[in-house]
Amino acid sequence: MTLQTQTIGLKRLNYQLQNTHNKTKELNMSFTQYTQKKVLDHLHGVLAYTAPTTLTLALFKTSPGEDGISGTEVSSTVDDTAYARKTITFSATDLATGLSASSNAQSFAAVVYGSGAAIYTVTHLGIYDQLGNMIYYAPLVNNIARASGKTLVFDIAAVTVALD
Repeated sequence: MTLQTQTIGLKRLNYQLQNTHNKTKELNMSFTQYTQKKVLDHLHGVLAYTAPTTLTLALFKTSPGEDGISGTEVSSTVDDTAYARKTITFSATDLATGLSASSNAQSFAAVVYGSGAAIYTVTHLGIYDQLGNMIYYAPLVNNIARASGKTLVFDIAAVTVALD
């Protein structure tokens, strides 16, 4: 597959997602403004950045945007009472490939409709640190319709990240 990416320095990450049907989808994952500032301040010696101790994967119905707060995350009240962000960990970056792959699986429970009682569509992913700051986000190549009783699993190494 050819990766279609628009390189914007450190703002842009290559992101690869392998879905439960083992079809690889390649996406562009962007740093949020929060991450851009932290990385540049760290690299320029202005203020050291402490790496997150925990990262979580979140599902979005609309783009969270570069500010990391503009989108609509799946609601555990309205959309899916079983929804919760899932912990995600990454392996060390492989110098030969430039990739860091997820080292655990993220399993979103079967949908249990909330007050909205309808299929909802996931359009974006976001990854947060333990303080609730969105680190980066990506639009899905193909939206995912989440219907009642359906699970969503991202297998080990299904999420990979590389600086471009």
